[in-house]
Amino acid sequence: MKLPLFPLNTVLFPGCTLDLQIFEARYLDMIGRCMKQGEGFGVVGILEGQEVGEAASQFAAIGCEAQIRDWEQQPNGLLGIRVEGGRRFRVRTAQVLKDQLTVAEVEWLEDEPERPLRAEHADLAALLNALAEHPMVQGLGMGGVVTGQQALANQLAYLLPFPVPEKLHLLGLGSVDERLGVLQGMLDQLQGDSTA
Repeated sequence: MKLPLFPLNTVLFPGCTLDLQIFEARYLDMIGRCMKQGEGFGVVGILEGQEVGEAASQFAAIGCEAQIRDWEQQPNGLLGIRVEGGRRFRVRTAQVLKDQLTVAEVEWLEDEPERPLRAEHADLAALLNALAEHPMVQGLGMGGVVTGQQALANQLAYLLPFPVPEKLHLLGLGSVDERLGVLQGMLDQLQGDSTA
């Protein structure tokens, strides 16, 4: 499956919302094609390079499909789009086109079926509920009450201020139990660092 890529200094997770301002010709063309064909594009974390200008020289091999949910002309004249994370994928091969758009051959990754939250997830669910009070999170329409383990793990991994490499590690984990366990460990470490 061929997928145009949008390398960013952020990591998108399934079911999560991301607002983007589009101004480069390669991405305006890409968004136009995606909207006409009713298809998404891939968001991958930049490992080396910039979001603007020449194509990023190195990006993560794991990414997340971005499905366009809304768009509008911004007051500054730029195109604003809101995307929602779809399926996770692994980049098999990639090439940079003449216009500096990167196109990749991707393999979709399987996700476990959604399972209900259990008692041991209460603290993580409470944290997500607290994050929902933040104006930025409210603006994205995220946070609050979730009923599934995947939704809880994905939203926390997306919203919490972890560095890109740690978020990429979380995105690459196929097991939701593993993702929730790693998240809990990262939070325990943060709390330990803040009390030290």
